[in-house]
Amino acid sequence: MFDTRSELLEKIRLGEDGLLELKEVRFAGNKISGPKQSVLADELAAFANSAGGVLVLGVEDGSREVVGIPIERLDAVEDLVRNACEDSIKPSLAPLIERLTLPDTAGVERPVLRVEVSRSLFVHQSPGGYLHRVGSSKRAMPPDHLARLFQQRSQSRLIRFDETPVPRAELTELDDRLWRRFAPAGDNESDEIVLGKLAMAARDPQGVWRPTVAGLLMASEHPERHMPGAFIQAVAYHGSEVTPDSAAVYQLDAQDITGPLDRQIADACAFVRKNMRMQARKSDSGGREDMPQFDMLAVFEAVTNAVAHRDYSMAGSKVRLRLFEDRLELNSPGMLVNTMTTDSLALRQAARNEALTSLLARCPVQAIGESIQRRFIMDKRGEGVPMIIERSRRLSGRMPSFELIDDSELRLTIPSAAEGTWP
Repeated sequence: MFDTRSELLEKIRLGEDGLLELKEVRFAGNKISGPKQSVLADELAAFANSAGGVLVLGVEDGSREVVGIPIERLDAVEDLVRNACEDSIKPSLAPLIERLTLPDTAGVERPVLRVEVSRSLFVHQSPGGYLHRVGSSKRAMPPDHLARLFQQRSQSRLIRFDETPVPRAELTELDDRLWRRFAPAGDNESDEIVLGKLAMAARDPQGVWRPTVAGLLMASEHPERHMPGAFIQAVAYHGSEVTPDSAAVYQLDAQDITGPLDRQIADACAFVRKNMRMQARKSDSGGREDMPQFDMLAVFEAVTNAVAHRDYSMAGSKVRLRLFEDRLELNSPGMLVNTMTTDSLALRQAARNEALTSLLARCPVQAIGESIQRRFIMDKRGEGVPMIIERSRRLSGRMPSFELIDDSELRLTIPSAAEGTWP
């Protein structure tokens, strides 16, 4: 948007509108006196809630004159923008911030900051509330408009969210090897059409083909570049309790597991297998029998459910896997879908991400060190939760538990095997 110098200068000459905001940066001694962080947050969130836009810092909005920013103050101004996006906007924004020079009225080149915000996948709240762009100003969204926007972009659109095109993502970010494994053999249609049929790409409001959420999650090496929480944070601890002061001390291993989701599932299982302990006990025949701390098939099902059914509309929230001496905890972002409860998880089936689960149902099972009686990662028959419960109970003698935290995160706790003596 206004990517070239000439386009930006012409846009500034015409003045502010629905896609452009101009701000002079003022200083009082060594501090920035204006604009305030809350003001920047309101402007940027309003762009994100609308069609996107560009904020230029260093241009006076009334006269449209380039006044610039002292070059030694650019770091401080960029920090102000970043803090506004990360601390004053929920969920946070990740704009494109560019340093460049523009000529003032005398032709002298002055440093400015160009901040571009794309139309967001989410609805953003800033200090001024839920704002959107109306012409050259920001306005509070009327309740009916806000309700429609939430329906389009947020949890009210759970089934379709994974089919949403991701702003600023390019089709070239989809790895041919990864997405073509889902394409029908002998299909002679264009890549865009095939990806569209797979729900891995869709046209954005401007008609440009973009990868969808499901497309990036299944066919990108780095989906977290556009969806910061699209990974598994795995940590193994020594002991059974961790306090904020002792977390680093008691960490045995830690890994941010990234990549396409089927690889994340396999790597998360490998992390558990590497860090869990084995105990020895006497078998019925009197010989030695090794017993794992956790049933790996139950772990496989648990991780698969966590990444397949989590709420990807919750920007920045990630799946968290925590391995303790006495249990494994798996936290998955999002409230339960439809009318499901923690008590009904083993009895009912509901998919949050239809496109995603369909793709995972076509992914061959990765080797996890256990025999799985099916060919593909997801069976879509609703047998995952009963299998987690039964196999975990059989190994440990205790029931795993599901807990909904603040209506925004589901935690599964799997107790470890309790018999025998850990080496």
